[in-house]
Amino acid sequence: MRHRKKTFKINKHGEHRKSMIANMVCSLLKEERIMTTPKRAKFARSLAEKMITLGKDGTLAARRRAIATMRQKDVVSKVFTDLAVRFATRPGGYTRIIHLGQRQGDAAEMCYVEVLAADAAPVAEEAKTEAVKA
Repeated sequence: MRHRKKTFKINKHGEHRKSMIANMVCSLLKEERIMTTPKRAKFARSLAEKMITLGKDGTLAARRRAIATMRQKDVVSKVFTDLAVRFATRPGGYTRIIHLGQRQGDAAEMCYVEVLAADAAPVAEEAKTEAVKA
């Protein structure tokens, strides 16, 4: 039985998959928007959100865990200084996936993964309160 065995295989061996996703998460957190396939996007989103949560923790142990995962100190410092402050009051959901359609060459589904802006959180809260009032 496959209980608690959820993982994204994405047709790569373990070390290749781990390295590729670490690089993808670093690019996402550095550039704040990347284009990829939906399966890779979901995998990268889960790891990126974990890294931002570590940044919000702010301890030395959390910083070391983030460096061990992402392997790029400049990106880790951005997470702990910029992104942790931006999402200090937000309990989760720091990224979003926007589906684009098919890629020209091989017709693979494509999407953007992006880190939410600082003002995206209050807009969503206002929309929820307006929907409740109506």
